[in-house]
Amino acid sequence: MPRLNPRLIDTGSPPIPEIQAWGRSYDGRHGPLMNLCQAVPAYPPPPEMLERLAAAAGSVEAAAYGPIQGDPVLREAYAAHLRDLYGGGCGAEHVAITAGCNQAYFVTMMALAGRGDAVLVPTPWYFNHAMTLDMLGIEARGLACGPGFLPDPEAAEALIDGRVRAIVLVTPNNPTGAVYPPELIARFHALCRRRGIWLVLDETYRDFLPPGAGAPHGLLRGEDWPENLIQLTSFSKSFAIPGHRLGALAAPEVLLPQLSKVMDCVQICANRPAQAALAWGIEALTGWREAKRAEMDERARALRAGFEGLAGWRLEALGAYFAYVRHPFGAASAWDVARHLATEHGLMALPGPAFAGEERHLRIAFANVDAAAIASLLGRLRQVAEERPVLAAAG
Repeated sequence: MPRLNPRLIDTGSPPIPEIQAWGRSYDGRHGPLMNLCQAVPAYPPPPEMLERLAAAAGSVEAAAYGPIQGDPVLREAYAAHLRDLYGGGCGAEHVAITAGCNQAYFVTMMALAGRGDAVLVPTPWYFNHAMTLDMLGIEARGLACGPGFLPDPEAAEALIDGRVRAIVLVTPNNPTGAVYPPELIARFHALCRRRGIWLVLDETYRDFLPPGAGAPHGLLRGEDWPENLIQLTSFSKSFAIPGHRLGALAAPEVLLPQLSKVMDCVQICANRPAQAALAWGIEALTGWREAKRAEMDERARALRAGFEGLAGWRLEALGAYFAYVRHPFGAASAWDVARHLATEHGLMALPGPAFAGEERHLRIAFANVDAAAIASLLGRLRQVAEERPVLAAAG
């Protein structure tokens, strides 16, 4: 067989398909199989959104190539949304529409760093972020988080050397759900500015901050876009359209031509029917999104209350879509615990080591299930805890 790229071979595989394969062997004895390993909305888009998607998909215009950086009407609509949320002077010239946030991250990393460079990423980290850097020959330099799974700017500065090109922050965080306070984000931005590196802020789950939370940070209040900030987002969760692969990045205007070089080689332009529908939906579906934000907050509250009375398990972080929990099985491998949950109890969750985290942790994507299913989840976890000697012995 001809040789393959060794960098790609050395890159780990995404863990979700493995967990889902384990789930297929579950016999249903405790109720329906629960997908708690993948962050997808448990509800469909609103009917008005589906109607516009269908109409756009049947149009001649949407069947053609569009601008590499995205359709102008959507770029302006998203820029206006950022101005409404953060203040400041973000314009369409700062925005590029991408095929999901993963593409936004990929093209950003290709623009900021090259082979042999390094990027600081707090651990536990989102596995696709590390995989991207591995493929590109860029060191994913882990920054261990402190209490509450919050990264420390002073610890980060100690890791910065001449190879570091950027710091990546995800807030609300994936996998932990931790929400970074505005003052912490400001300290990281000041650090990056002082050291001449980029701050890449992934806000995929921004729309699921608690109701009334306000702007996540104050970095965009000025009239000019900060020269060292790149902000990423996804529309998949906010509008329940993950299959349409739509995200965005906002950055200094001077950077966009370089990002476009990569985008043109990867997909040329993002999904055009979804762009047309979203240009309408950003403003028109504000109320629907707020209702979903409140719904997710209610689920988070139910989960927090449930864990307070759940012997053995400990909820260590919670936010947006995710609960990060400590399992009750001591030194047992988190992979073994995850396999047992999937095959024996129909609970598909991801182990902490999938995110370069500790063996004692699991990530539960609670947004995938409704309130009734959360009650079933808690009941099954209670049953699992009673099997502690079995799994503890395996460790």
